[in-house]
Amino acid sequence: MDDDNSNAVLSGEQLIYAITVPLSTSIILANLVIILGIVWNRQLHNTPNYFFLSLLVADMCTGVALPFIPLMGLNRELSFSSCLLAHVFPNFLFLAFLFNLVMVHYERYICIVDPLHYNNLWMHRSLPLALLVVWVPPLLFACLPAFGWNNWTGPDWNSCCTSSQNVTLLSNTSTNETMCCSYRRVFPNAFIYLEVYGLVLPAILTIAGMTGHVLWITRGQLRDICRLHRSVDRGSQASDREQRLNLRYTRCVVAVSLTFLACWVPYLIYMHACIAFLISDTKWSSTTHIVLSCTGIGSMAVVPLVLGLANKQYTEPAFKLLQKLRDRWRRRKTTQETEEVAV
Repeated sequence: MDDDNSNAVLSGEQLIYAITVPLSTSIILANLVIILGIVWNRQLHNTPNYFFLSLLVADMCTGVALPFIPLMGLNRELSFSSCLLAHVFPNFLFLAFLFNLVMVHYERYICIVDPLHYNNLWMHRSLPLALLVVWVPPLLFACLPAFGWNNWTGPDWNSCCTSSQNVTLLSNTSTNETMCCSYRRVFPNAFIYLEVYGLVLPAILTIAGMTGHVLWITRGQLRDICRLHRSVDRGSQASDREQRLNLRYTRCVVAVSLTFLACWVPYLIYMHACIAFLISDTKWSSTTHIVLSCTGIGSMAVVPLVLGLANKQYTEPAFKLLQKLRDRWRRRKTTQETEEVAV
């Protein structure tokens, strides 16, 4: 039994690393490219881009922690402090990423909805305070299990790891000894429900609502432009310019919809699947849990990359660097061919 449990954990970890390491590496490198693009371009040194820079840092940290988040669903033998660190720290990085994402969307939403009062926002007047708002509350909430809100000394958890059934009772041992580490011991059900339905789901719905409202406003402005254009041209049929505007708006709606479906729906499926199994108190396939968690969290971490790579100002330094390297390689290749012909 011990060998079977160890092999199951080992195969689960191998599957996690096989899925998350390439995805994590891509997320980290893409974030570094955008971060360097903002840092090198002094014209981008303003408050909105500082918020986006904070989001990129949080996203890069999420990419670093991505291989460790699915590991939270596996039962392992760790000490009390190591078990808390393995669960609290990735959860903090994930919540900080979510708070930063909401802040960036809110800042851009106000820029479109209320542009006259945009520069008077409290986040523009006090940038350090705004950054503390998106980093400190996630840290405090994630550390609640470390402050005592956990199930570590609850029921007999020796059966959660097959290899730890012969360990003595938890109440008579030190918390620094190696014990069975499970997310159920670190996160009580009430904590999970509060995080999912009190923080994560409202944040996602807020982002979706702000995005939908912006698209609605854009549609209204597009109609006004088309109406004004027709009144100037004194025509009743749509001109080529109007058709191009409508086509551009349609592409924008399709791009936003596909981004939401590709980036948010996998995570929503994973989140509600976890809650469903938590409520029913049934065990599910570790492979299913690993695949859902890796794809769900990984797809959500791609959202800032979509926002950043769509802006040419962020990617211009990297593009120029690649162009210089390509030109240098071509010149070197041309020089070698000329020397070979001369010989």
